[in-house]
Amino acid sequence: MTSAEIRPFRIAIPDADLDDLKQRLARTRWPEAECVDDWTQGIPLAYTRELADYWANSYDWRAREAALNRFDHFTTEIDGLDIHFIHQRSTREDAFPLLITHGWPGSIVEFHKVIEPLTEAGFHVVCPSLPGYGFSGKPTTTGWGIQRIAQAWDTLMVRLGYDRYGAQGGDWGAAVTTQIGRNVGHCAAIHVNMPIAQPPAEGLGE
Repeated sequence: MTSAEIRPFRIAIPDADLDDLKQRLARTRWPEAECVDDWTQGIPLAYTRELADYWANSYDWRAREAALNRFDHFTTEIDGLDIHFIHQRSTREDAFPLLITHGWPGSIVEFHKVIEPLTEAGFHVVCPSLPGYGFSGKPTTTGWGIQRIAQAWDTLMVRLGYDRYGAQGGDWGAAVTTQIGRNVGHCAAIHVNMPIAQPPAEGLGE
């Protein structure tokens, strides 16, 4: 395997892991309830227990897994780290590549409702998992900040054969996307739903 190899990936969580999660939720040692009737002391105990019960007994992971596996998943090594990504191609001959980056503490699930409409609209969609998130590898050293991720994303797009692409992101993804736009690379344009700016050197003035 070379570091530039792109490998097909399929989400397949073992039953043992799902059973372990349910068992750990069932063994939760709950604290005493808060002494107020609102959220001023944090998330209410009753609501927390309701959520835990939902995750343990009602949430259908296999249905979610199947829904996500309708997309084309891959992994590739970039700068020593395995990066997971969805690469959904459009059938349109004039399709334009679009890189979309999720935020914190999110995942590629943020985009599951827009990937198909985007491909139908004429975009090849590339949706990577941030380092340490979802199915991407977890860094073992420091340094995977905005600049490094932005460079890795540009490497990914070029590796996929796109020498010109657009980029979109929100939250942490907006920071990464903004940096991609700053870099001298292959990105033609960016769109963010969390604009990032700072006051000029002389300050805000009166």
